[in-house]
Amino acid sequence: MSYLHPLRLHFAGKFQANVSTVNNDPGHFNNATFDASYQKLKGSALNGWWNPQGDASWRLLGCRVTSAWGDTGPVDAGDPILAFTVADSDTRVSAKLADLDSEQQMVSQIWGLQVRLVDQHGNTLLRANYQPAAFTDIWNRAQVGGGDMVACAAYLSVLTDLEWGDIAASPFLRHLREACAGTGKLSIMFNLDGYSMDYTSPDFTCGRIAGTIGPLLPDEPDHVLLGRHLIATPLPGSGGFFIPTGQLNHCGAVLHDAARCLLLDLGNALPTVTVGGVPVDLGDLTVSASGSGGNATVLGKIPAQGPDGYLEPGWYARTAGVVSLPLDDAQLAAAVAAPLAIAGAPQAAQPVYLAEPPSGAYVRADQFVFRLSPGEKASIPVRAMRWGRPLPDTEIALFADPSQLQPSNSINQSDVPPVGVPAEAIPFNRRATTDAQGIALIEMTPGDPGTPRYFNGGTSYGIDGQVYGIRPLFADPALQGPMNQWDFVSILLWSGFAPAQPVTWDTLQPIFQQYANLYPVMNRFLDMGDYDQVVANADLLKLAFGLDPANPNAMPATRDLSPTKRQVILQWLADPRRGTGTPAFRPQGPAVDDQAGAAQPMLKGGKAAAAARRLVVRQMQ
Repeated sequence: MSYLHPLRLHFAGKFQANVSTVNNDPGHFNNATFDASYQKLKGSALNGWWNPQGDASWRLLGCRVTSAWGDTGPVDAGDPILAFTVADSDTRVSAKLADLDSEQQMVSQIWGLQVRLVDQHGNTLLRANYQPAAFTDIWNRAQVGGGDMVACAAYLSVLTDLEWGDIAASPFLRHLREACAGTGKLSIMFNLDGYSMDYTSPDFTCGRIAGTIGPLLPDEPDHVLLGRHLIATPLPGSGGFFIPTGQLNHCGAVLHDAARCLLLDLGNALPTVTVGGVPVDLGDLTVSASGSGGNATVLGKIPAQGPDGYLEPGWYARTAGVVSLPLDDAQLAAAVAAPLAIAGAPQAAQPVYLAEPPSGAYVRADQFVFRLSPGEKASIPVRAMRWGRPLPDTEIALFADPSQLQPSNSINQSDVPPVGVPAEAIPFNRRATTDAQGIALIEMTPGDPGTPRYFNGGTSYGIDGQVYGIRPLFADPALQGPMNQWDFVSILLWSGFAPAQPVTWDTLQPIFQQYANLYPVMNRFLDMGDYDQVVANADLLKLAFGLDPANPNAMPATRDLSPTKRQVILQWLADPRRGTGTPAFRPQGPAVDDQAGAAQPMLKGGKAAAAARRLVVRQMQ
């Protein structure tokens, strides 16, 4: 059930993702050719793109609870939960947003987020830690606009370490605490869209958020919905973000026997007319279950107009796109083991916008982003389900799939091999069988990939390690159906690192210099490429480099430093030897700021640019 539970709250407001964009270009990882002008917003092709001075902060802004629901419908109007806000931490710095890699930017993860429910008097009645998670199902949501601004993506994770305050006055919160007692976790889902890349706007780096919080029940996964999955087919020939043929994006649903309803999440499925705007008018929508012989049972209608219509002002904020359809006995029986579909109304005369695969089967890894070191054993759970229930004793086929990764097309990286090589660095089982809970395991003990993404034929320091993709599919063709292109496992496998002892600045300067180049906001406080400044701040750096990556204060903010290099850096900071004084790589050229004549904000270097250089897109050209 996860967040799609009759007992749930919805919230809406704004978010900020103040990412740095210098490291979005893989070519900028070349210390030898890095130019200081790349750290400035300017009007030429080689620059720091549209937000070079970002600090990676991720924040909740002005979010409020917009509705709350119990087992039988909306909560009583007197429940104080309806006046609560949803906020991030009041005791530590903001969370951080980081890509897995410059060549896998489609799984950005939120690190170190704390979520609070705060009453109208400012009292925190729930404090919880957000388990780091990556977005999925990114697509072209807005019909007008360009770049990242048209996109929408979804985050599904859990809230852990729940600290409850005095919730006696809120029946809803008391029920929520009881419902999640078996796991000690809450499930949280939110959609992000309407992102502003216009540096002249007061909303620069901000966007719209709408989400849902509900109980996580025993045996439910943390990051994938144990339910029904309606899969969109891509528009032929489309590059960039995903564009569905039927206008609606992938979405999930849960059939609740006890509550006698179908909960359907359209929050990341409905297209919008403009960036962060109202949904496109598709007319009334019909949800049905397809029976044998082409017969269909109508489960309900999603109106376009009226008090509950998706076009009504405030509908999206109030519901986060979640629709509840009450079902009678016949409808419940029809929906148990038949494909769900969403079509126009009347259904017979309108196209089917979105449908569940005919087999009702779905498979995806729960956690699908991993950072691994050579020799580090990994067992990655893959969840198989059919008609929303775990699918046991079923063979899963596993294969390498780098098609959605984004190798560089920079002229500065022309000598770098493709992503996913050497393939033998990640040996993994090619078949796995699900257990009684529908779980199969991808198992591997990776080797050392070497330095395939170093520059100048591998002689110059470059991008650490290599990125890989592994996709699970059903081995039985009868269970296969339309594939969600984003349903694969992304792995960053770091290179081995065993420097000569004792470690000196000569060895570590290229690493520190790269962070100085690619995270220029730090230059306001510390030049990471300068020995004297690093040594002068050694105690603070030891603290920051020694923190768990889930801590929002951890360095580096990009979370792309291997544990081995982290330990070597900490070792050196305790005894910072200068070395022989080997000439360091330093940025070349003046730090110019050429914005003259730039009438439009720079949109290059974001997710849209990365999506456009995916291997699968190149293969279509």
